[in-house]
Amino acid sequence: MLNLKLISRKATDMTLRFIGTTSDDGDCPTLYEVEETGDIVVQGDRLTDPEHLAQLRDVKDSETFVVIPRELLTRFAPKE
Repeated sequence: MLNLKLISRKATDMTLRFIGTTSDDGDCPTLYEVEETGDIVVQGDRLTDPEHLAQLRDVKDSETFVVIPRELLTRFAPKE
C-alpha cells in the first residue's frame, strides 16, 4: 500500500511529467513524476472503506490512499 502525502504548492513550483498508465481508455490509474524533485504522483481510486482504512498505520490528516494495480508500478516505476 502506498502512503501518499498531500502536496500543497503553487502551480508554478511543480511541473508534472506523465510517466504511464495501465488504462486503455484514458481512465486512471496513472503515474506522474514531479520534474523538480523526482517524486511520484499517483492517480488511482481512493480507498474509502472504513474497515480498510482502519488497518492503515501512522496516517496524518493530510494523507490519502489510493489503490492501483501492481502492474502500474512494475511497468513504469520498477525497482532499480
